Amino acid sequence: MAQNGRQKSIRDQWWSLQTEQILRCTRSIAGQPASQCEGSVGSDRSQLPGSRQGDRAAYSIEDSGPGCARRVPAACGCSECPGPLGRGNGVSPRRYLLYASGDFVKVHSVNTEETLGLLCGHADLVTGIQLNPHNHMQVYSSSLDGTIKLWDFMDGIPIKTDFFLWSDTFQLVSVKLTKGAGQDLEGKELSVVLDGVGASSKQIAFGREDSYVVSVKDVDLQVYFFKRKLLNRFSLSTAKTKGGDNRFSCVVCHPTEDCIATGHADGKIRLWRNFHHKKGYTYSSLHWHHDTVMDLAYSLEGTRLLSGGVESVLVQWHNESSCQKDFLPRLGSPIECISMSSDGVLCCTLHTDNRISIINSNLRFSRSIQGLIKSRDVKTGLVVDPRTKALVLNGEPGHLQFYSLQSDQQLFSLDIVQRQYIHQAGLKQSDLVKVAFSARGTWLATVEESEEVADPELQLKLWFYTEETQSFALNTRINTPHDNHITDMCFRDMDELGDDSLILVTTGRDCVFKVWVMVGDSDPEGNVSWSCDFVGSYHNYQATNCCFSEDGSLLAVSFEETVTVWDSLTWDLKCTFCHPPGNIRNICFGRQTCSKYLIGATDYGFLCCWNLLTCALEWNAHLNVVVLQPDPLSEHIAAVSWLSKESSLFVFKPSEPWPVYIQRNLCKEKILLAAFVPRDEPETISSEKYLWLRKSQLFFLTDTQELMTLSTKSLEERLTPSSKQLAVEESLPVTPFSVLLGKHRRQQAQEDTDLGKPVVHNKQEQASPAVKELLHTPAHVLPSASFLCTIFINSLLISKENKSAEEVADEVEMESEKAEDDSDEEDVTAMEQEDTSHIELLGEITCKLSKSQEKELRKIRKMDYSWISAF
Repeated sequence: MAQNGRQKSIRDQWWSLQTEQILRCTRSIAGQPASQCEGSVGSDRSQLPGSRQGDRAAYSIEDSGPGCARRVPAACGCSECPGPLGRGNGVSPRRYLLYASGDFVKVHSVNTEETLGLLCGHADLVTGIQLNPHNHMQVYSSSLDGTIKLWDFMDGIPIKTDFFLWSDTFQLVSVKLTKGAGQDLEGKELSVVLDGVGASSKQIAFGREDSYVVSVKDVDLQVYFFKRKLLNRFSLSTAKTKGGDNRFSCVVCHPTEDCIATGHADGKIRLWRNFHHKKGYTYSSLHWHHDTVMDLAYSLEGTRLLSGGVESVLVQWHNESSCQKDFLPRLGSPIECISMSSDGVLCCTLHTDNRISIINSNLRFSRSIQGLIKSRDVKTGLVVDPRTKALVLNGEPGHLQFYSLQSDQQLFSLDIVQRQYIHQAGLKQSDLVKVAFSARGTWLATVEESEEVADPELQLKLWFYTEETQSFALNTRINTPHDNHITDMCFRDMDELGDDSLILVTTGRDCVFKVWVMVGDSDPEGNVSWSCDFVGSYHNYQATNCCFSEDGSLLAVSFEETVTVWDSLTWDLKCTFCHPPGNIRNICFGRQTCSKYLIGATDYGFLCCWNLLTCALEWNAHLNVVVLQPDPLSEHIAAVSWLSKESSLFVFKPSEPWPVYIQRNLCKEKILLAAFVPRDEPETISSEKYLWLRKSQLFFLTDTQELMTLSTKSLEERLTPSSKQLAVEESLPVTPFSVLLGKHRRQQAQEDTDLGKPVVHNKQEQASPAVKELLHTPAHVLPSASFLCTIFINSLLISKENKSAEEVADEVEMESEKAEDDSDEEDVTAMEQEDTSHIELLGEITCKLSKSQEKELRKIRKMDYSWISAF
């Protein structure tokens, strides 16, 4: 009875503790592109990234305060097309690529492939971006929060915000932006142009000289002429004959002629003309794509038409002729949309794997911007590479992607299945399902299986990392390691003992777990391979989870409702734990001071902690835990629960029955996976409540494939200095004069160094905050010049209080020489040591001389001793 009462009080404590603040999670659909107008293309909202057209993705959250959670962009999950390639005053054409990324707009360098800026301010998904036609240093952005913002994207600051009230139906409306003073303005003048338009901006296009607008939806095409205020509607047949499907997928208008190009679901491209009259219109057809035409784009002159689809091939049609066309194949993944630069020299293609390809006008691949690849299903979980601290998970079909969270870029992709993936519905193909790293990251274990449910084809592969190739090479392939699906696997984490202590354990639905060890081959090169060393089972129950203790001496394997503990040296069964009802969903050992505890979560909503020394239940809590993730660098364990359609986070130590941190309503989506990523250096955290985030950062992945994280830093603090602003110097071209001047300065500095002259650096000017603010603050927000003059002059003055010891010594010597030049016969009074700090500052102790001795010393100094060099 006493134990039951204690357990009940513990359960109450889990749910009674409240955090100091409830976080507002801002939605960020990472990598969402912008709507097309003047070379930018927009996006609609969908549900899941990577599986079908119109999908979206959201990766990464961050918070505005300590311990808060919010999503931040990770350059991934594009569902439509990238934004405009900017050019403007003082900016070279095609230098910057702007695209929407969830709640943000990213400014990307086309040359360096680096994210240079982030425009933050929207409270919901950004649906479109458009360069200001009157100032190409500015960009408009629209969002589902009901606002249109004007940005100075070079400085990353919002200039003006217009608020509008939107309807629930899809309409094409004309908005008159206000010109009043102030940043927050209310827009009132809205007029409906077209009703019943499509949700995607690829289904709307403006004609030559903006004289008309075209909208397509289903099998209907609408053309509205602004001057004549005339609306013409055209419809195609809904009947699907001979494999044809007339539904519209996208539309684009010729830039110089009255011609409309439309893409269709059956792969055809129709070119419409004479659409000013309802009955006199004509169209011709182009056909190469075997499936839906995802997007179309005209060149600047209109002589070339670009199209793309699921074939991963960019098709270029010349002079609207089906006989003259070029191809750029093997782009890696289906093309979702195409965008042209404002000068027509470059074009961008957005792909379903969250990659932007930059292509030259001669149809030559230039470079790509790769974010976190959208996978159909993350079956491998979130795994951290010990070597690079990169996040490892499913990438392209059959591939494993290594994604750097610090640089927001993919490091590389490893082909595991090594088979060509065929894009065909209903075809059963092999995929990657399990991944595990050794403690040092030198060994990688992968499991691939076919999509057959009854009799799957299984392969266990062991990969070894080679320094020469800087990649993993296949070492051992094991066919059918288990008779049924593999449910879990793990390495024994004993990095201090070397590779000889490596052990790999796999569990399967065939009711056994297997131990794999390295064995030496008999060949002269001394190669090693892996083989099965032990097979264990428990009452013919299915093995579901496995994990090693921190020192590697114990192995815990869960068999349905029971957790078994085994000796890793003799493979003897030591003890068992059980907490019915419900099967064991997750297990993990405590670490460091809590290594004597074993934690388990059941699918009936119980979190249990067992003491390995007493073999008894230490405490339990009624909590529906779906994710249980220990921190490898501390005693803390993160538990994510799912209740009442919301995910909550609990961080605790196994030695204490109450959490150290609770975050209720972390997000509305269900969190499926989590991982602690070690920091490069421990973070300085003042609040004791968030000390568990000091050494590692926690990341989550939701069922909508949104990657989220908890952080104590704000978004601006996380941005690197190169990403906070666009340096003006980087946009200036290298001229012969600048090269010559730089060479002259380097030669002069080298000559001064050879002659023994000290090289003087003006550190005061470089470190002046006033100068930095003056150079980097936009001109239109600076105060008057008279106000800045005093601050600027004072910043250039050198304070006497900050003089170094060398500067003080030089001043004393100069004053002494000046006194000698005025009068050689003048008596010099002895320096009185008023303060001993001056003697220490000069670094020497002087003795007091008489007047006659000082006079003789000055004469000796003035004598010429150059004649001595002759001897």
